Amino acid sequence: MFPILTNALAWLSRVCGFETLDSFPEGHPYTRTRWNAAYFDIASDMKPEQIERSICERIANTPTIFVYIVNPTPSMQHALLAVIEARMRRSGGTPSDLVGMLVNAYRSPYTLDVVPGLRQLIVDSDGDIDRVLAFLGATPSAFGIIEA
Repeated sequence: MFPILTNALAWLSRVCGFETLDSFPEGHPYTRTRWNAAYFDIASDMKPEQIERSICERIANTPTIFVYIVNPTPSMQHALLAVIEARMRRSGGTPSDLVGMLVNAYRSPYTLDVVPGLRQLIVDSDGDIDRVLAFLGATPSAFGIIEA
């Protein structure tokens, strides 16, 4: 009787959103994507689209939180790339800390390549942040810009 009650309470807790998720639900295309639940606090009753949107918003607001994501989705990577682009345009400086996080994410073979050639450059340059920055700056599509 006790295991039945425990299982029922666990199910109710998940359905009501009382638990915090650290990955997408089973069967989702990005099930390998993981995040530290302590930093993201994603309720268990959220739909996958809401989860991804929420994480992307958090990356846009606090980009250093990207370090707590393993195998980020393309949308999560685009959120970080948008912050990198904004910093490059605004201050003219190099957001090497953010690029370093992106390079670390690409060390996993399960992280999807959202900018064509980025993974190969990271491998060829052994993760040289200056070369990655130069590549991103020279690739308008890296930031979602379409040149006329």
